[in-house]
Amino acid sequence: RAIHDGLQPNTLLLLEHPHVYTRGRLSKPEHIPLSPEDLVAQGIDVVETDRGGQVTYHGPGQLVAYPIVNLRDWGGPLKYVRNLEQVIICALADFGINAGVEQGLTGVWVGNAKIAAIGVKISRGVAHHGFAINVDPDLSKFAQIVPCGITDRRVTSMAQLLGASTPEMPAVQHSVARRYGRGMGYRMGRIRNSLVGQLASPGGSEMRTTVE
Repeated sequence: RAIHDGLQPNTLLLLEHPHVYTRGRLSKPEHIPLSPEDLVAQGIDVVETDRGGQVTYHGPGQLVAYPIVNLRDWGGPLKYVRNLEQVIICALADFGINAGVEQGLTGVWVGNAKIAAIGVKISRGVAHHGFAINVDPDLSKFAQIVPCGITDRRVTSMAQLLGASTPEMPAVQHSVARRYGRGMGYRMGRIRNSLVGQLASPGGSEMRTTVE
C-alpha cells in the first residue's frame, strides 16, 4: 500500500527461504502428494499464497526475488512477466549459462529443464511475489511434488550445470539486482549494505534493493 501511495520506494527483496512448498491460485491437492507426517519429518512447511501459478519449492540454495514495484506507468502484466524472464536469462548468461523461454510455459529453461520459476500478482497496479532461481538447492525436493503443474519436464540448477564453477550466492544476487535494474530502466548503485537505484527517466521514483 505504501508503494502504491508513493510513500515508499519500489523495493526488490533478495533472499533464501527455509524449506517450504508454496501453493499458487491454480494449484491442486495432488500436486503435493506427501502426507502431513512426511512433511513434518522433512521439516517442510506448506504455505497458501495469492500469486499466480501452481505449486513450487523454495529452500536454501535458491535465490528468491520479490520485486514490489508500482507498474502503473510502466506496463501491464504480460510485459512485466516477459521482462522478468529476460532479466533471469541475462543474469544466468553472466555465469555462462545459455537459458531461454519455452512457448506456452512460464519461467526460464535450459533445454527441457526448468531453472527459474515466476509467479506474480498485480494488485492496484503494484506487482509483488516474483521469481526464484535455482542456484544450488536440494533438487530432490522438487521430485516430491508436481512443480508448476508440469509432469514431463525436469528441474535443474546452476550447480548441476556448472559444477565446481558455481558462483556464490552474493554474486548471483548482485547480477540479478543489476539486470533487474537495467531491464526495468533503473540506475542501480550501492549505499551501505543495500543496492539502490532510481528510474533512468526524468522524474522517476527511487528504487531500493535489500539483500537478506
